[in-house]
Parts: sequence; structure tokens; C-alpha cells
Amino acid sequence: MLNRRHLRIKGFQALYAYQQAEVKEQKMAEKQLLQAVQLVHDAYINLLQLALVLAEFEENAVAEKGNKHMPTAADLNATAVLLKNKFIAQLAQDVEFKKIAKAYKINWNGEEVLLREILTQLKSEQAYLDYANLESPSQKEDQDFMQYLYKKVLFKFPLLEQHLEEKYLNWPVDAETVESMILKTIKAFKLNTALDLLPITANWDEDRIFILDLFNKTIQNEIAFNELIANKTQNWDVERIAMVDTILMKMAITEFVHFESIPTKVTMNEYIDISKEFSTPKSKGFINGILDKILIDLKDNNHINKSGRGLVN
Repeated sequence: MLNRRHLRIKGFQALYAYQQAEVKEQKMAEKQLLQAVQLVHDAYINLLQLALVLAEFEENAVAEKGNKHMPTAADLNATAVLLKNKFIAQLAQDVEFKKIAKAYKINWNGEEVLLREILTQLKSEQAYLDYANLESPSQKEDQDFMQYLYKKVLFKFPLLEQHLEEKYLNWPVDAETVESMILKTIKAFKLNTALDLLPITANWDEDRIFILDLFNKTIQNEIAFNELIANKTQNWDVERIAMVDTILMKMAITEFVHFESIPTKVTMNEYIDISKEFSTPKSKGFINGILDKILIDLKDNNHINKSGRGLVN
């Protein structure tokens, strides 16, 4: 599930796209921001569904071999390995999973070539052959195999990566999050119980408000925050400061001023860490130095009003 770090990144990406747009439509940008968050969960459900689809594809392939006009001994002895996995079996039965997959309109129709390529690769893996030889796998053996399937096969398969990049605009960025969500779901699996499916966030009603407020208040205060940054970068050509750094600093200032329950130290650490991933090697020190100076001024002018756990220091 997505945490506040992920949501800040989505907000940053939305603000970057908004700044780059020739026509700035804030309501449309809001909608696209929420869709970007939703698509991470969509990808999570989609890739869980892939395991079930692969199992059904394997079962059909085995049936086709047995129905040949002149089947060989190997054809007649072929077995469907994936469907004996109890995690996959639960996917096929889980009511909530079916409900979400239907709501997201998830299906793998028309992807037979991709499924065949994946299955061919999987069958060449020693882990698959070892699992196939187990007469009655334990729950742990089922979980271990599923973790191997995702970590070593599916998330390493180039054609699947290409498929996901075409379907999900931010896939390279979201891949690690989705993989983590899937592995947590597999790890939490218990026999004869419903799957512990992860939600979009721990509290989407609250987090939805957070990400929209962060996005909108950053835009609404753009002129004022640009001035704050400009006053602390007088030896810099403001237009030459990376747009990424500017957006991250404005988001941080928004949290300083408008989010009373978030400690300033948390805000500083979050945006400095995000800069490591999305900006230049020198951005960490630059952003840290400028925000430190701005924070001092904001405190001196009583613009910081934190409550509860959200202490200024």
C-alpha cells in the first residue's frame, strides 16, 4: 500500500506535469493525480491476477496436449503445476479480489503470446521443476514458490516489463512499490482464509485529502513561495535552478505552513530524500540549505503553527 512518501512523489510528478503544461487546468490535473495513485493499486491487482491467468493458461495447454490426435507419452503425462498452488487457488475463489479486479476491468485477453513466453521461461527454471515434483506442497512451499515467481521470473521478464510500461505511464517508478505490495500479500497468506489484500493506502479518505491539499496549496501559493526561494538564492540565477528542486522546495514550504500535524523535520527529510531520486547529485545539499534558511524566517515571522506531535523542532 502507498505511504505518505509515495503520495508526495505522486504530488511532485503531478506538479511537474502541471508546470510543463501549456494550458494549466487545475481540476483536470487533480483528477490525473488521483488516477496516478489509483493506477498503482490497479497494477497490484493486475499482477496478482497474472498468476491466476498463467495457471489457467497452463491448464489449457496441458489439456490441449492430451487432446492431440496422437499424443505422446509426455503429452499424456503433462500436469498443470501452478493450479496446485494454494495461494493461486485462493485467488481464484477470493470474493474481494474478484470484486476489485472486476471494478478495475482487469483482464489478460489478447495477451496469449506474452503468457506463452512467460510460461516457457518459467518451465525452464529449476525452482519450477523442483516445485512440480512436490506431491503435496506445504503452505510455506507454496509461498516460497510464489515469491520466486514474482521476484525472479515475472519482475525480471523483459516482455512483461514492456507490457507494463505501455499500460502504466509511471511503471518504472511504481514497480518497486507494486512488487513490495505483492510480496507482503503472499507473506500474509494463510490457508482457508480470505486473502489479506492491501488497500490503496492505510486511510485513503484522509490521504486523499492530504495529497489534494498539498497539490492545490502549492499551486495557490506559488508566487509567495517563489519569492521566499528567490530571497534565499540571490547569488543564483533563479531561472537556472532545476524545476525539480524548485517544486520540491515549494511543496516542503507548503507543508511547513499549511500542515499543522506534520513535523518540520519530517518534511525536510522527506523532500531531501525525494530529491536524491529525482534531481541532481548536488540537489540534496542545495535544498537542505535553502529550506533551513526559509524555515528560520517562517519561524521568526510566526508562520509556523504546529500542534500535537507536529512540533517545529
